Amino acid sequence: MNTPEFSYGTDLNDVRSIKQPSILSRMQRTSFEDMTCSVAQTLDVVGEWWSLLIVRDAFLGVTRFDDFQARLGISRNILTRRLNHLVDNGILKRVPYQDHPPRSEYRLTDKGRDLWHVVTAMRQWGDRWAAPGGPPLEIRHTACRHIVTAVPTCSHCGEPLDARSVTAVPGPGASEGDFGRTQLSAIT
Repeated sequence: MNTPEFSYGTDLNDVRSIKQPSILSRMQRTSFEDMTCSVAQTLDVVGEWWSLLIVRDAFLGVTRFDDFQARLGISRNILTRRLNHLVDNGILKRVPYQDHPPRSEYRLTDKGRDLWHVVTAMRQWGDRWAAPGGPPLEIRHTACRHIVTAVPTCSHCGEPLDARSVTAVPGPGASEGDFGRTQLSAIT
């Protein structure tokens, strides 16, 4: 069947659902394991988009395979790989809940719970820039019962932080030459 809308060199055999991007399996993913950068190292663990959506759902209380699968619309084989990766990297842990047949829940570890700020920052960015109808989810502070926005603050003085109020400096884990070609400074 000739479809003029797709006549721009698109091979319809390569078109896949956004919920199951199997076409991407042919692309070689780069590992950042040799890069001295905490952001790059984090991307090696949770940089694949399904991983952060699984972590997001775990924060919302989803723990069972079938519930992750139903909420995300992800294929079982990809979900299995992503869950195994998150377990292998200490983000989730398996907790058996049934013996016959064997079944486990997936629960966030301390390492996984530390991603709350990452997921929250992404959600708040999406609420501002990608949700024209308003936030699809709001966060209520349990103690005061108010809807809140997470705001990073200085651990020393308590002042709010943003890109213009900080300056990057080499840390104790920096390698020789990491900053040789770049000048670290505040964002203007």
